[in-house]
Amino acid sequence: MAPEGRRFLRGHRGALARLAGWSLLESAHTFLGGYGVARALDDGFLAGRTGTGLAWLAAAAAGALLGGFALRGVFAGLSDLVEPLRDGLVRRAVRQALDRAVADPARAPGAGAVSRLTQQTEMARDSFAGLVLTVRSFVFTAMGAFAGMAALAPVLLLVVVPPLLLGVAAFLATLGPMAAVQRGSLDTDEALADRLGELGEGLRDVVACGGQAAARDRVEPLIAAQETFARRLAHWAALRTLALGTAGRLPVVALLVAAPWLLAHGVTAGTLAGGLTYLVQALLPALDSLMTALGSAGTRLLVVLERFCDPAPTAAGDPAAKPRPDEHPVRPADAAAAELRGVTFAYGPGAAPVLDALDLVVRPGEHLAVVGPSGIGKSTLTALLAGTLAPDAGTVLVAGAPARREPDAGGPDTGGPHAGGPDPRRTLLPQQAYVFTGTVRENLTHLSPDPGDPRDADARVRRAVSALGLDGLVERLGGLDGEVRPRLLSRGECQHLALAAAYLSPAPLLLLDEATCHMDPRTEERAERALAARPGTLVVVAHRVTSAARADRVLVLDGTRAVCGTHAELQLPTRSPLYRDLVGSWDGAADG
Repeated sequence: MAPEGRRFLRGHRGALARLAGWSLLESAHTFLGGYGVARALDDGFLAGRTGTGLAWLAAAAAGALLGGFALRGVFAGLSDLVEPLRDGLVRRAVRQALDRAVADPARAPGAGAVSRLTQQTEMARDSFAGLVLTVRSFVFTAMGAFAGMAALAPVLLLVVVPPLLLGVAAFLATLGPMAAVQRGSLDTDEALADRLGELGEGLRDVVACGGQAAARDRVEPLIAAQETFARRLAHWAALRTLALGTAGRLPVVALLVAAPWLLAHGVTAGTLAGGLTYLVQALLPALDSLMTALGSAGTRLLVVLERFCDPAPTAAGDPAAKPRPDEHPVRPADAAAAELRGVTFAYGPGAAPVLDALDLVVRPGEHLAVVGPSGIGKSTLTALLAGTLAPDAGTVLVAGAPARREPDAGGPDTGGPHAGGPDPRRTLLPQQAYVFTGTVRENLTHLSPDPGDPRDADARVRRAVSALGLDGLVERLGGLDGEVRPRLLSRGECQHLALAAAYLSPAPLLLLDEATCHMDPRTEERAERALAARPGTLVVVAHRVTSAARADRVLVLDGTRAVCGTHAELQLPTRSPLYRDLVGSWDGAADG
């Protein structure tokens, strides 16, 4: 980090020179403040020459006006340093997020990256500005004050500097521990942001299944850790205040205690008053600001910049980004598209299982519908297959490999904005369709890899538009290059576009978690038939009987046992009374 800081400063030498020039002018104000008081007393009022004393005080006042003028230039020069730093950090944050996503899609930007791009960038900007301002002020104020003391009586420096250095040394000893606490606080902040982001994605299932206690148990330790870090910061802040008192008050006490000795050795009353003026009005306030800035903004800036200076992982350089042998094994010809072996899942230690010892094999190319009452675990099942949840017991496999990636691969496979990818084995579309501001083409191809020949890619997109019946919507939006504004689309239109993106995805397993619930039955049927005809396997959480009837098999979840069979088989009296009831209620709703 230090070499990069030096490169940044070397690249902005002009701004530093302007800042130093204005600061040097400001130090003249400090020099005239104490020196004018000393001369006003010794050469003016104490010598019986009132006019001379007033003239020296006027000179000191002119120095104050000069300092105000210089301060205006200081802030102008400060902006030339601060804004380039902020712009550079934003670019670095974006580049790191993209590099991670390219090196390993499982480490795609999440809430921690957003925290880095927003909160931490502004934190670094403000901390750097405050630090530069206060360090500059102390350095040039100290130059003016020490030069004034040396001009009046060098012995003043022997009295003032030792206690000043003692307080500064005590203060510097607190910086390392405070930086460690700040680092831990930021780590916890990012972890809490990621945890809350994961919880927000599955909030509907959590509430439906009574998993509020388990969700709370996952968040409360991080909140407690944040409280612990806050208390530790307060502890070190108290020690810093003690060091500040030593550095800020001890020199004044030393000067007052040494006053009789100084007067006995030829130091005049005016010189003593001038030295006291330097301490009280210039040096000690600047020192107070410096210590406060270093203790808070300085340690915070150090920790934040460490995060930006960490090299982004690459496929070749980051061990966590390297593919593991079990991550994407060669799939045997007879491997299931997805498989659950004795899977049990509950939202909390005391909660009843949502899925209990469930066994399921989804065959390659199969169209499976999942049905059941609201809150029974349909979305939980798709989340397990998508790898966003891990089972409490049993095994979930997708294409013969564990559905959920190991933590050392960069955390769970939470997917992208659509919450299902970027694992090339599967794509999950939730009820809330992911549609973003951009062209129609971009919305339809964001789940696809590099399309290669643009003409071939364009032809594939147009075939998808035709297969899913999107021609009218695409034409209304201005064609493939037309702009999509999510707020101007209905929820059904958003789902229609998201389904077309899934159609173009190369993932062999598509998981639709009520992804057609806002579409009319005719549009839903055309889309589902197109997705079922697409090469690969389709798992649909169905909310209409027609959707279940179109599937090759139907999985019925009823809270006590799961039954799987064709639409016709499950209506037999001996198979699934619940499914018969659901079909009857669906038919009744359709009839009404």
